[in-house]
Amino acid sequence: MNGYKQISQEAAWDIMEHGTGFQIVDVRTPEEYEAGHIKGAVNIPLETIRGQEIPQLPDKSQELLVYCRSGVRSKMASEKLAAQGYTGIEEFGGVITWTHGLVK
Repeated sequence: MNGYKQISQEAAWDIMEHGTGFQIVDVRTPEEYEAGHIKGAVNIPLETIRGQEIPQLPDKSQELLVYCRSGVRSKMASEKLAAQGYTGIEEFGGVITWTHGLVK
């Protein structure tokens, strides 16, 4: 068990459209985030997840929808978040295959 769930992008979209209480987490660089991100996402770059508290994610049981560019960094970030005690992690890959639009 890696401590997080992988879900499809359609399942993530369904949560974004109909769910409540979740947080979308973009683990790309600030430059990538600024170039276009999923609406409502907070930018927490992978390299900043180092074992200390994450101010943007105070609730370790909150549902977290984690993505990056291609799905590699989001898996690494999800493992790191799970190791820090987060329990509601759902990783859904990268924006290169996201079909629901990005905002700047």
